[in-house]
Amino acid sequence: MGRDKAFVTFQGRTLLARAFEVVNALTHDVRIVGDARKFEAFAPVVEDVFSGCGPLAGIHAALRSSQADLNLILAVDVPFVTAAFLEFLVACARSAPHATVTVARSGDGWQPLCGVYRRDFANSAEAALQKGVYKIDALFDPARTRGIEEDELHLAGFSPRLFRNLNTPDDLAAARE
Repeated sequence: MGRDKAFVTFQGRTLLARAFEVVNALTHDVRIVGDARKFEAFAPVVEDVFSGCGPLAGIHAALRSSQADLNLILAVDVPFVTAAFLEFLVACARSAPHATVTVARSGDGWQPLCGVYRRDFANSAEAALQKGVYKIDALFDPARTRGIEEDELHLAGFSPRLFRNLNTPDDLAAARE
């Protein structure tokens, strides 16, 4: 978008403020993965260990800095995600103790930037990052992933449209219509 998406305004507030509002409905232990100079005024900041390696590096950094076993990861560019959905996602993760990740799959594939990760996923992430592998869902071991398929989303009252990203100015313009 030519600027940090966290500070893009959508429906009267920044994407960062919207993400905080949604996550704070579940917990007040919220951290931002990013540049400390940009974000320290908003919440504790965790900086990437593997700088410039994309979202997997952010997940890795978040998990390495966490003391919790279950960690909710939410990107700021999915402003249609609701607190109710996050509660559902966390409940699914709690009911799947074998899973290192609990994540939805919609028509576009896995939604790894709106998921619940166990802290030990950081080990897989680190090994992949050291090899130059940056694709998150490549690390989803079918035996240790609690996938939430579209039919389950619908049964729980959620639409896959809640994962709609605002990645480009066109995405933002379409969402505003």
